[in-house]
Amino acid sequence: MEIIDEIKKDMLFSFLSKGRRADGRGMMDFRKIVVQPSPLQNAEGSSLVAIGKTQVIVGIKFDIAAPFPDKPDEGILSTSADLLPLASSMFEAGPPSDESIELARVVDRGIRSANTIDLKSFFIEEGKVLALYIDIYVLDHDGNMFDASALAAMQALLCTRLPKIEDGKIVRGEYAGKLPTKDKVVSCTFGKLGDKVFIDPSLDEERGMDCRITFATTPTHICAGQKGGWGAFSYKDIVELSELAIKKGDELRSLLRD
Repeated sequence: MEIIDEIKKDMLFSFLSKGRRADGRGMMDFRKIVVQPSPLQNAEGSSLVAIGKTQVIVGIKFDIAAPFPDKPDEGILSTSADLLPLASSMFEAGPPSDESIELARVVDRGIRSANTIDLKSFFIEEGKVLALYIDIYVLDHDGNMFDASALAAMQALLCTRLPKIEDGKIVRGEYAGKLPTKDKVVSCTFGKLGDKVFIDPSLDEERGMDCRITFATTPTHICAGQKGGWGAFSYKDIVELSELAIKKGDELRSLLRD
């Protein structure tokens, strides 16, 4: 694997040094993006998103739960990610990997930090709140799972129906309207090799780059960030990319449907 990654790095550097990418994109161009709302009939909310050949499906479900002791009047938001073996030969069945845990946390942090959902509105009665579960499934992996998953999660939330509550219980199959959401939060991921920075890294680019950084944004501000890899971004990189993330994030938000 290390030999393959070194070959990928050499090929990637050869393209980037000429100001171009192997698939013909510009340095700050996303691959083709397709957003499909509500592909799952039995989920409270769902979406299917493809960025290039990377495909992610997200389902949302509600349940009744006990609140956390330090937040007795707030509901619960829980995000999980499953890297299915059918999506890539690099994924294996079994307990959550570090990669899947990081993916879930990055998506969760963006939604939570942007206050996209009013968790206090999930309060039912003392000792009972609504719990919202966001389940991410990677169907095909060709790089940049972060942005595909964040976009799919946001679209699924926009489609989500609130369950009807009676006597402290969920009435399955009946709904009390749409889930109110605040800002539309999406993420933009940038890769770096040497001094070259590019958006939406493909799998080959991920295997050759030095590092990556992901910014979760609303239309007005950066609400979360995550850096990965051994390489470094300069202060100038961070400032420029954070501003670009908001601008490119507007392009992603334009694909979402209320």
